[in-house]
Amino acid sequence: MKSHLRLGFLLAAISMAPAAHAIGALAGAQIQNTAQVNYTVGGTSATANSNTVSLTVNEILDVVATLQSGDVPVVPGATNQVVVVRVTNTGNGSETFRLLLNSVLPGDDFDPTPSSPAIYFDNDGNGVVSAGDTPYAAGTNDPTLAPDAFVRLLVLNDIGAALANGARGFTRLTAEALTGTGSPGTVFNGQGTGGTDAVAGTTGADSFVTGTYLVSDITVTANKTAVVTDTFGGSRPLPGATIAYQVIVTATGSGTATASVFSDAIPANTTYVPASLRLNGAAMTDAADADAGQFLTTPARVTVNLGNLTQAAGPQTIRFSVLIN
Repeated sequence: MKSHLRLGFLLAAISMAPAAHAIGALAGAQIQNTAQVNYTVGGTSATANSNTVSLTVNEILDVVATLQSGDVPVVPGATNQVVVVRVTNTGNGSETFRLLLNSVLPGDDFDPTPSSPAIYFDNDGNGVVSAGDTPYAAGTNDPTLAPDAFVRLLVLNDIGAALANGARGFTRLTAEALTGTGSPGTVFNGQGTGGTDAVAGTTGADSFVTGTYLVSDITVTANKTAVVTDTFGGSRPLPGATIAYQVIVTATGSGTATASVFSDAIPANTTYVPASLRLNGAAMTDAADADAGQFLTTPARVTVNLGNLTQAAGPQTIRFSVLIN
């Protein structure tokens, strides 16, 4: 999988916002309460029950959009450049959301041009447009999300020609609840789950996130593959099997990606194989010492200082292994 990475920052590591969560009881849930009085009459126990008071939980409309990619390095004239966005339903009822894209925003150096189609559902979660991804069509396949459910989206724009190195262009994706949006506390009578009222929550039932394209005279890509070897001599991902990862980092263009650092998290349910880290075939120790590599335990990850990358330096190949627990 290829992914563009921010120059001069961590390579192959994406900064993620904290997970958003739905609030409180689910819309449509019943809250029932019956009081009871216990007493004795002539030595006999008796009970008096009150009437039952029943309330139905109304629906809160809330949504949070979060950016899943950093600044996206681009070259002038590039097409279908991807910004990854996650939209999470943080309300307490199932809700359908409308998606809106705006690439004409103040404060940037140029306006990207939305591609056609401009929004895809990242069905396979790989961060690039691939055969399994579905284009978004407003009013046709607006995403319906249960509480706490989310959808990953790929926002695509084309980049203009003759742009200066370092120029930035903004693109903004907005998600809106179809039931309605408004200031927190706005009521939509009878439009909530099960015919209850719906109320705009703290987000106002809409949320937006802005991605940035950075024109750069060098582009860095990372291509990652994995080979599995199980304990029976096969290639199935069984407990006890070894996964050998290879990542090829390539710089393309006339400039320099300075202070480049490769970072890769050790996956859950696996354990790093000590002393398996390699750079261009050369072994590296796991400790923080004179060589470029290191294994860190909190959180578990490997890092390699790649230094200043240029096209002339050629591809940089990192290898390491993990054991499936």
